[in-house]
Amino acid sequence: MTTEAVAGLAAALLAAVLFGLGAVAQAHAVRRGDLTSGSLAGFVSSSVRDPWTMAVVASYLVGFLLHAVSIWLLPLYLAQATIAMSLPVTALSSRLLRERLTLRHWSAIGAVTAGLVLLALGSGTAGDAVTDAWFAVTLWAAVLLLALAARWGSRLAGGTLGTLAGLGYAGSAIAVRGVGTPFSAPVVVAALAVPVFGLLAFWTYSMGLERAPVSVATAPMIVGQTGVPAIVGLALLGDGLRDGWWPAALAGFAMSILGAIALIRDVRGPDASESPSSTGPAPRPGRRSRRSA
Repeated sequence: MTTEAVAGLAAALLAAVLFGLGAVAQAHAVRRGDLTSGSLAGFVSSSVRDPWTMAVVASYLVGFLLHAVSIWLLPLYLAQATIAMSLPVTALSSRLLRERLTLRHWSAIGAVTAGLVLLALGSGTAGDAVTDAWFAVTLWAAVLLLALAARWGSRLAGGTLGTLAGLGYAGSAIAVRGVGTPFSAPVVVAALAVPVFGLLAFWTYSMGLERAPVSVATAPMIVGQTGVPAIVGLALLGDGLRDGWWPAALAGFAMSILGAIALIRDVRGPDASESPSSTGPAPRPGRRSRRSA
């Protein structure tokens, strides 16, 4: 493994820690107050006045910078799979919100970790970024579709909102790959899409965290932000694999994704009186269920 690859992995792992801790802090922030109701403008207006949310944003911004470094130095599939390590961090930290984890979930965390190791061993070189007008137009078309889907946020379940957030972060990662030198109009347009994708993802993820336990909203987000860029990177952006290692890399990627999916099932907070697929808000931490009174 080259020095650049090691640096990229280290940056991605640090970003994963920040994202994982930030997810739990974000869940605490949105459950403390009614930040996610109404429009995107209302969400932003409420968030900028909330110290917890601003701390989460600061954590995510540092994580994003580290993530961007990993995207430039690693194939997208490896950079995104390494970010999936934020899920074990989130799962461990979610115990601070008194959410139970079973043997099934710890096994899933182990699968994500083992899959990442296989994927790292089988990874090749990152493709060269080619940013043209079609790339920029496609990014903004995806932004529009995501914004339209987010408008239905009040009617969607927490896991579905997590999926939308994953697509938003996936779009941001793909857009980052298109940002480079020399500067041109398509590069600038692609760069402008990065914060818009990130804002839409942050909003939909916040709504998901209010409606479901942390791992339920986070697992589909990880699947989306890992799987979509991996496919795009291999199919369209020239990312490669080591010769003869594609079975190990494929197995590692599958283990990481399936491990994340397994965490979606049966993760319940101790006060949860509704299923994770319920569209109602998740019970606030610290409140006792009427059934247990």
